[in-house]
Amino acid sequence: MRSNDVRSLLQTAVPTAAAGVIAAVISGLVVGGKGVVGALVATAVVIVFMGIGFIVLQRTAKSLPHLFQAMGLMLYAAQILLLFVFLAVFKNTTLFHPRAFAITLVVTTLVWTGAQTRAHMKAKILYVEPDSTKGEKPENPGSKP
Repeated sequence: MRSNDVRSLLQTAVPTAAAGVIAAVISGLVVGGKGVVGALVATAVVIVFMGIGFIVLQRTAKSLPHLFQAMGLMLYAAQILLLFVFLAVFKNTTLFHPRAFAITLVVTTLVWTGAQTRAHMKAKILYVEPDSTKGEKPENPGSKP
């Protein structure tokens, strides 16, 4: 993984984790211990799902750039399906408060998306690969020797 990819991942994961901690504190004050657990589980789910998606998209962009957009669409669909599976498995759980989980899931997803947008806009990513010359001056066809 390139250094600017790691930087972008950190610039998205850290605000998401901070929002999850804030949501856990609020859930703990409003609902109690199960609210804290629900908020922390939701934050972990968002960071893991979105982090894996980010890594997969970066590898796809590097190795198969022509499939980048299609891979992104398929990846987001797969993330939604995995989230539905996760919700179906823990539908009737008493481990955590479901409303605290759901609200934190939505909030941290929005924070992740906003932070990722901000990180991408601030990144200095070249859209044209510079020529790799070894100190040679390019020849100008119109110049005389």
